[in-house]
Amino acid sequence: MKAVKHIIKKEFRQLPRNRMLLPLIFISPILQLLILGYAANLDVRDIPLAVYDMDRSAASRELVSGFLNSGYFTLAGYAESSGEADAAIDDGFASLSLIIPHGYSRSINSGKTADIQIFVDGSESNSAIIGMNYASMIISGLNSKIMMQRLNNLPEKYRSFLRPFRIITETRVWYNPELKSRNFMVPGVLAMILMIITVLLTSLSIVREKELGTLEQLNVTPIKPYELIIGKLLPFSLISFVQIALTLFACYLLFGLAVKGSLVLLFTLSGVFMLTTLGLGLLISTFARNQQQAMLITIFFIMVPMIILSGFVFPIKNMPEIIQAVTYFLPLRYFFVIIRGIFLKGVGINELWLETLALLVIGIITITVSIFRFRKRVG
Repeated sequence: MKAVKHIIKKEFRQLPRNRMLLPLIFISPILQLLILGYAANLDVRDIPLAVYDMDRSAASRELVSGFLNSGYFTLAGYAESSGEADAAIDDGFASLSLIIPHGYSRSINSGKTADIQIFVDGSESNSAIIGMNYASMIISGLNSKIMMQRLNNLPEKYRSFLRPFRIITETRVWYNPELKSRNFMVPGVLAMILMIITVLLTSLSIVREKELGTLEQLNVTPIKPYELIIGKLLPFSLISFVQIALTLFACYLLFGLAVKGSLVLLFTLSGVFMLTTLGLGLLISTFARNQQQAMLITIFFIMVPMIILSGFVFPIKNMPEIIQAVTYFLPLRYFFVIIRGIFLKGVGINELWLETLALLVIGIITITVSIFRFRKRVG
């Protein structure tokens, strides 16, 4: 094992000399955490609303106030015609426009059905869906309020026959009470950082050895292939564990998010995940001839597909069935479940054993294939 120790020392001595790797190791993770933690926010608030009120009555003003006082909408402006309301959406000044027709209050007061129109900008589908849900919730609440007022205005002798029953719903949100998308995104960022560090650094480091010709020099020494592989992969494993600790500290310092589960389990299962990512980095190094090729292969064939298909942002259950089948071969899919389960829910291995087993199988296969191909190339 002396040869392995010498290779590890050599790797750590080389790191400060590589000006490209140091920013990638220490600056890139913090930038990703800041950008995705603060900027990549899926919470929809302050939706700009354009209002065209043709009725101009107390009832129509109450409807508009219900939207503006909900905390979900802000007034983009009052339109003087339906064309202005449409133009507000076309020009991007409003995401929704509320059209209240003539006779709205008369229909409300007479107990008839009152029609209103809501136009939604569907170019941003996520905001459009959430905006429509907010609007439906506000209108439903107003309907209930009007019905209760009518019942209360009835004479006492009729009110006893028409007294409505009430269903009181008490909703409790577990694991993320404030429903902040940041709490969902930040653990995923930790998984992404771990993947980027291990895959990219491993592939770049080995390919750099090929470019400098030192890999061939190591090949003619008495160092055995498995010692060379361990010596190359182990330093990046240690660096990755340090990155996990730094990222967890940054999550707590910047966002107030602490791990609810076991830190030991988190680090242990992160090590299982690193079997796949280190193996992928080793595999990429056998195909790439230079560092530029290694980076391009990593970005376009590893990172982008995994980020899109692993459930980081887009729910897997909403994908086509054939794509869902493909996601079962992506280790990041299972690691997202693991890290979010430990981070947010505080669950243990009893709840995560299936994802752990899948990750372990994929990791063993990946590292085995990578080592076999690497030994064949350097042998």
